[in-house]
Amino acid sequence: MEDCTYKQGKLPGCAPLAMAYTPMQASSEPAYEDKMALARGTLFPGLDLPFMNMVNTPENLSTPLCELMALDFVVQELKLYLDTHPKDKEAFAALQTCIRLSREGRKRYVERYGAVTIDDMRCAESFTWIDQPWPWQWKED
Repeated sequence: MEDCTYKQGKLPGCAPLAMAYTPMQASSEPAYEDKMALARGTLFPGLDLPFMNMVNTPENLSTPLCELMALDFVVQELKLYLDTHPKDKEAFAALQTCIRLSREGRKRYVERYGAVTIDDMRCAESFTWIDQPWPWQWKED
């Protein structure tokens, strides 16, 4: 099937019936720019399947929570990269730096805005999880 677009995979012409098949992604073109990829949760427009038609846009990515999410994203991606490239010392150093920045950023965020995950409640004096405003309810001082 030569007329497939980047949103479609290629199924072999003689694929057996009732056999599960996951098509290989042919290329990474087109690809989102950095901010759009972070907002959409994928680099590849063909994999961009918004949940319940809710779409994140790059315009709302400069909040403290989004910055924390970006750091966590980089940590996860570096970890995945290092799974297949364990001897890459530069990537490992970058991972260690990003882990440190993520921990520091999370600590500051939790002190100012409240828990991000239930694990952030481990040092709280009382259970305030439900009392805090949801992320979309915050108003900057």
